[in-house]
Amino acid sequence: MSHSYNKIWIHAIWATKNRTPFISQNVESKIYDFMGEQLRETGCPVRIINGMPDHIHCLFLLNPQKSISEVIKQIKGSSSHFINQNNLIPEKFAWQTGYAAYSVSESGKERVFQYIQNQKKHHYKNTFQEEYNEFLKLYGFESEK
Repeated sequence: MSHSYNKIWIHAIWATKNRTPFISQNVESKIYDFMGEQLRETGCPVRIINGMPDHIHCLFLLNPQKSISEVIKQIKGSSSHFINQNNLIPEKFAWQTGYAAYSVSESGKERVFQYIQNQKKHHYKNTFQEEYNEFLKLYGFESEK
C-alpha cells in the first residue's frame, strides 16, 4: 500500500481531582470550548465534549502522529492551567491523574455521540462510579471499588 490511512475515534473520560464537582453549568461551556480548541490544535478533530460537574467525556479523532496519553496529558494540563489562570472556579483546580480511553468504530460513533450528549440525563440514573465500572466491565477490565 503506498499511503497510510488512519481514522481512530477515541472516547476519553477523566475526572476532577477527588471527583470534586468543580465544573458548574456557568463555566462548563468555557472549559469545553477551550478543550475543543486545544484538541483541534493538537490535530485531533473533536466530535463532542460534555460531562458532569466531576468528570468529562470527549469523542475525538486521534492524530496518527500522537499517542493517546500525549493528547490527554496535553488537554488536561492546558485546561487546568486555563481554569486556574481565568479563576473559573473559586478553588485551585486539578484533574485526577488517570483517564479511560476507548476506541470507537465508525459505525458506533453516533451512538457514543448521543451517549455523551445526554450525560446529564444519564446521570440522573447512574453515579460516575457506576458508569465508570460499567465501562471497565464492558471493555474487559476489573471494576474499581
